[in-house]
Amino acid sequence: MPKLVECVPNFSEGRRPEVIKAIVDAMKSVKGVTLLDQEADANHNRSVITIVGEPGAIQEAVLRGAAVAVEKIDLNHHTGEHPRMGAIDVIPFVPIVGVSMAECVELARQTGAELARRHEIPVYLYEKAATRSSRENLAEVRQGEFEGIRESIQTDPARKPDFGPGRVHPTAGATAVGARMFLVAYNVHLNTSNVEIARKIADAIRFRTGGFRYVKALGFELADRGCVQVSMNLVNYKKSPVHRVFHVIESEARRYGVSVLDSEVVGLIPNEALVMAAEDALRLGHTWSPKQIVENKLAEAAAGAQQSLDPFLDSVAAKTETPGGGSVAALSAALGAALGSMVCRFTLGKKKFADAKEALEKCLVRFEALRAELSGLIADDAAAFDGLMAAMRLPKDTPEQQAARADRMARATERAVEVPLTVMERSVEVLELALTTVRRGNPNLASDAGSAAQAARAAATCASYNVRINLKGMIEGPFRQKAQGRMKDLLAQAASRLAEIDAVLEERL
Repeated sequence: MPKLVECVPNFSEGRRPEVIKAIVDAMKSVKGVTLLDQEADANHNRSVITIVGEPGAIQEAVLRGAAVAVEKIDLNHHTGEHPRMGAIDVIPFVPIVGVSMAECVELARQTGAELARRHEIPVYLYEKAATRSSRENLAEVRQGEFEGIRESIQTDPARKPDFGPGRVHPTAGATAVGARMFLVAYNVHLNTSNVEIARKIADAIRFRTGGFRYVKALGFELADRGCVQVSMNLVNYKKSPVHRVFHVIESEARRYGVSVLDSEVVGLIPNEALVMAAEDALRLGHTWSPKQIVENKLAEAAAGAQQSLDPFLDSVAAKTETPGGGSVAALSAALGAALGSMVCRFTLGKKKFADAKEALEKCLVRFEALRAELSGLIADDAAAFDGLMAAMRLPKDTPEQQAARADRMARATERAVEVPLTVMERSVEVLELALTTVRRGNPNLASDAGSAAQAARAAATCASYNVRINLKGMIEGPFRQKAQGRMKDLLAQAASRLAEIDAVLEERL
């Protein structure tokens, strides 16, 4: 089972798209890292990025994003509603699959130390990673913000950072790095411009001032919307549920003669939190079960269907648009990764292959992560094609409809290109790992290692067909040129790796 960690770094930039893109691109450049979500808020002047992957890859991704932030963000010229103390303001690690909280704490400490070493930024550990109880609460760590910490860090011993110098970085400030459970960032907007009302309501619901045990809250003015916001972090949505917090805010607002305009979730939220809210709103009785949700039932059925390929093969063979060649390509690469894992497992633990232990252990971890990601890409490819078909069916009777359809088509086509390109990239990774298993794995399984490579090579070729057919309908431009270049380069890499593997197999078989 792959080890997966979620990380939700917050950057003090929400107004310059080019800077946000540079940060996100830097993080996405790390193999094995998946971008789940990105949110930018101009009023807060802040971006929240959500990525997931193996611990080592996630750490490298965060450090690459931090390097861009240090270069491009100057807190001396930064203003926004949200409190901040650093260009990379906060870096939380969240255990997802096969990872303990203790491992995330260690990851936080390693990342904090490396961030301080590379950029001479003072780093404070918070939440589960905190080295003292006074730093468990992020609000306490960030108190005074950039300007206040700039003064106090040099005179107050309590401000001594866990890593890095006893002074803030002149432009990037300081950073908090921690480990925590899943957090829901949730905001409620009120139809008033009186920010004092939002602040009083925040006082009523936050734990520090007598409110909900697992709620942190602040009140802000959103000048561009002409309203105010109660901005919250729900650090335990099960014990301080979203719907209960909302009801209290709504009740408190009525006391001041105002009402709720709307609310928003920043970033991601667990399905369970929304189900809990629906149960409350609909007053569902004892006969209700989340298993009645059709998507949950489908997921349960899909999990059972994984024991057999027949349902998938039937769906491929059916007279339906999806799944098609792109999904089959992802499956082929996933099978290659699975075969690679098998070769590693049969080799590890045998004394005569002890010298290959470290290399094959790394291969096994990466094979398993690739298998998981490629399994997801099977559905992603079908979804991308379905999105393209939906865009094509949009009305085009008026100039406005034509413009909307064209924009939707362009975005859907780009997605339909990006998914098979990702399959190609992961297929090349499988080939690179297969080369190691062919060279250093148990020679009795050389044929299996070779089959893994051939499955990945076929996947890369099949995925390239999907790239080409979708690029065919695009107008010339930077995206099309870049995608064509990536496709050709990946095909060349796949051919080169397979040639190396074939040469080794000639000797071993």
